[in-house]
Amino acid sequence: MQFYRMHKVCVIPGDGIGPEVMRSALEVLGAITDELSFIETQIGVEAYRKHGKYLTEETIQIIKNTDACLFGAITTPSDPAYRSPLLALRQGLKLYANVRPIVQFLPEKQKLDMVIIRENTEDLYVGLEQEHGNYAVAAKIVSDGACEKIVDFAIRYANEHGRKKITCVHKANVLRKTDGRFVRVFRERMANVDIEAEDMYVDTCALKMVTEPWRFDVVLTLNLYGDILSDLGAGLIGGLGFAPSANLGDNYAIFEPVHGSAPDIAGRDAANPTAMLLSACMMLDYLGMHEKAEMLRNAIVELYRKGVRTKDVGGNVGTAEFTRMVLEQVKSYL
Repeated sequence: MQFYRMHKVCVIPGDGIGPEVMRSALEVLGAITDELSFIETQIGVEAYRKHGKYLTEETIQIIKNTDACLFGAITTPSDPAYRSPLLALRQGLKLYANVRPIVQFLPEKQKLDMVIIRENTEDLYVGLEQEHGNYAVAAKIVSDGACEKIVDFAIRYANEHGRKKITCVHKANVLRKTDGRFVRVFRERMANVDIEAEDMYVDTCALKMVTEPWRFDVVLTLNLYGDILSDLGAGLIGGLGFAPSANLGDNYAIFEPVHGSAPDIAGRDAANPTAMLLSACMMLDYLGMHEKAEMLRNAIVELYRKGVRTKDVGGNVGTAEFTRMVLEQVKSYL
């Protein structure tokens, strides 16, 4: 008799299209495996409506007591006191590595397979801003410890996934103390590693991602640059509807599509669930369920190969219909 470990997954649907794409992911995951149990909670606007807080201590404890977290999307309100609960989770749970694969699923577009790995807890996103009369100041925090952890993570990732080159992206010609520190640590850690290493200014990287995207394998960078470049990468493969991500630390992990809550299309069956489904694939891999993850990826690849298109890429297939097609494809593998 074969015994399976039941993995506990925290589910956070979020706002806008978040609940719609999350519903898609949960339906597909339920068809693929019976080894997952789900505990739902909330952050963002919906959490504020219920609890008066965008992030509650209860939600933090649920994430800590589960094996992984699957997250939909949140809306940024106009509240001047608002602080992103997702940024708070990344920093509070020490989710220091953000991983964003840039993979082409549309066969009519240029083949592309790269990954952007960014330091996820420091840089300008620490949110230390001050106003002084007619000007404002933001603190950019870059520490040796955080640089060492993210460079070592990128090296492990490259080795585990058969990646051959790491490109360190920075602006050390201007930001000599902060970005310069990042580049120094990168060069030191890569000195005795059998992986090709290069470093590149962020503006040059943006240009090369458009003109020569095939030259990149692993792009390693700081928080702000990685946030911007990953959206550029999504643009190369069809849009944010194809962009999954993982926020990883030593003890916890949150998986989410890169897209926002898109309130303008919420409830209209117009959201592309691909990024959410691919985020679920990343979660399955994290949980050691590699065959299940590959099954779901193959199902998505097959649908796009057959010409299935959601509304964001010129098709007429809605969220529910795309989910049904993925389910049918997955069941044909079982």
